Amino acid sequence: MRETPEDLEKLQALLDASLAGSTSHLRSIINTARTLNAEQLTQVLTGMCTLALSSVTAKGEPRISGVDGHFLRGKWYFGTAPDAAKARHLAARPAVSAAHMRGEDLGVFTHGKVEILNPRNGDQATDWPDVLAYLKDFYGDDLFDWDNDVVYYRLHPHWMTVYAPDIAKLTVASQP
Repeated sequence: MRETPEDLEKLQALLDASLAGSTSHLRSIINTARTLNAEQLTQVLTGMCTLALSSVTAKGEPRISGVDGHFLRGKWYFGTAPDAAKARHLAARPAVSAAHMRGEDLGVFTHGKVEILNPRNGDQATDWPDVLAYLKDFYGDDLFDWDNDVVYYRLHPHWMTVYAPDIAKLTVASQP
């Protein structure tokens, strides 16, 4: 777990506010008996988690694609090729939705805006060296030309909720 106590507090506040502000229909499905707290969520979302990421085109048409998601410090991180259509969409319209699902055992649903961590012609995020070190440790140093072949994003969530009907299934599954 890479989260600080402050990260966990912010994530828990977001989870609580998101669920409290949701519709009664959603709260009838995702309630305190069928969700995870911030600490549990960070223990379950380790390594690479495939995300379904949605963005919109200039014409307002929805687009969805899969990305390698990494949940670090209470936020999703993901990358794509700098010349991908997704990269153009995100540069122009940074509002996104993301979902990570594991069958019927886990659903993590997030809405927010993305920040480019390593823009080609701009200042890198101050923590990009730390994120890059994590990614190189995970994927290997020679997978990409990390300066030119990939652009990474951090999703700043304004809404996030978690469906997890049986925490025991998730904690057993995440153990080696």
